[in-house]
Amino acid sequence: MTFDLAACQRSVTPVRTDDLDLAAFRVRPLSPATLRCLRYMHDVESHTVCYLRDLLVTSSHADPRITTFLTLWNYEEHFHGEAIAQVLAAHDEASGFDRIAPMRAALGWKDRVGPFTSALGSAVIGEDFTALHMTWGAVNEWSTQAGYERLAAREGHPVLTALLDRIVRQESRHIAFYATEARERLARSRKAQRVTRWALRHRWAPVGSGVMPDAEVHFLLDHLMGGEDGRRAAARIDRNVHRLPGLDGLDIVVGALDGRGIPAADPACTRRHDALAA
Repeated sequence: MTFDLAACQRSVTPVRTDDLDLAAFRVRPLSPATLRCLRYMHDVESHTVCYLRDLLVTSSHADPRITTFLTLWNYEEHFHGEAIAQVLAAHDEASGFDRIAPMRAALGWKDRVGPFTSALGSAVIGEDFTALHMTWGAVNEWSTQAGYERLAAREGHPVLTALLDRIVRQESRHIAFYATEARERLARSRKAQRVTRWALRHRWAPVGSGVMPDAEVHFLLDHLMGGEDGRRAAARIDRNVHRLPGLDGLDIVVGALDGRGIPAADPACTRRHDALAA
């Protein structure tokens, strides 16, 4: 089934925050571990425009359907970062420009070579690059959605849960586009399946890797995907990947957790994370 891009255009909007009682965070502040995760999420969501920059130098830019979606996607993702910034500000945490500018400056050469790496990969792979791009996007959106759901469940704060539920609903629409395009493009090309399978197996890393410090990536994965509930969420993402043509059995998310030694069961995880986040 083709994604209804026209309907998406009509419904795209910043995530609503004006009706949320952000002052409630003054009375019942979030835990240090949750704030640490939100700083990560804020920074990665705010970096979406840089991901878009790297994609627009690839063959994906030639497809007006893809670029229309990416414009809408970037718009909503930007406001996800803005919404999380309000939560951080309610805790007297740096957010917005005060966090984003130094983060981007710290990336140095990694940020500067990003467009060249993307352009080279696209030139080598050819027209099947878009299938890889769409699949990669689907995996990252599934992962992001799961991360928000796990954070809401772990913290249990009603205002944060309300905000993250709204973000998750928008992420669901992003997932629908990426997954639909990935499925259709992979089904048309065995080469696209082979290239995508190799790239995910050997090059994919959890969302935010390469942008955030490795210690922060590890903390986020451990806090949100560690333990039985987290491992089940990771396995669900892998099952979604398995349903795409040519990608059955590709356990990249669970594999990333195993590769980092993230425990599948740890009854003491709450105490450990609170100590690490403090």
